[in-house]
Amino acid sequence: MTITAAADGSALGNPGPAGWAWYVDDDRWAAGGWPRNTNNVGELTAVLELLRATADEDDDLLILCDSQYAINACTTWMAGWKRKGWRKADGKPVMNVEIIKQLDEALQGRHVKFQWVRGHVGHEMNEAADLRARSAAEAYQSRRDVPAGPGWPGKPVTTVSSAPAPAPEPPATLF
Repeated sequence: MTITAAADGSALGNPGPAGWAWYVDDDRWAAGGWPRNTNNVGELTAVLELLRATADEDDDLLILCDSQYAINACTTWMAGWKRKGWRKADGKPVMNVEIIKQLDEALQGRHVKFQWVRGHVGHEMNEAADLRARSAAEAYQSRRDVPAGPGWPGKPVTTVSSAPAPAPEPPATLF
């Protein structure tokens, strides 16, 4: 059997208040976020938290994502980055390397497939994940409790990932 889930991230500003969510159905979903992070970190975290939540399951996992970045990071680029000491082809360090390394570990021994879905076109599961990720970002923006969801049966819900917030931008100089 295959577990099918959607994973999505959201940032209100990039960086800005950010959220992540994964969604299987109304009884199995989770969301969380940060006061300040990027959309890409939200996308990656949604996948990571889904992998963590389903780690003890024997079923294959099909992850629906509207983020080509998250899909390619997990399926196409990761092996090369790892071989090159977590550096890109141009020799520069991989962005979001800490979460990428966690994804690498979480994917080991798993039967996971990714499927790209176009975002914001009415795909039911993607829309459900998007709504929850955006709600988490909005909760951080307005300093409300994050709607964390029920999570996976028997697993705790993590609402804030260990993914680091981006470095503050240097102040603008006027000349």
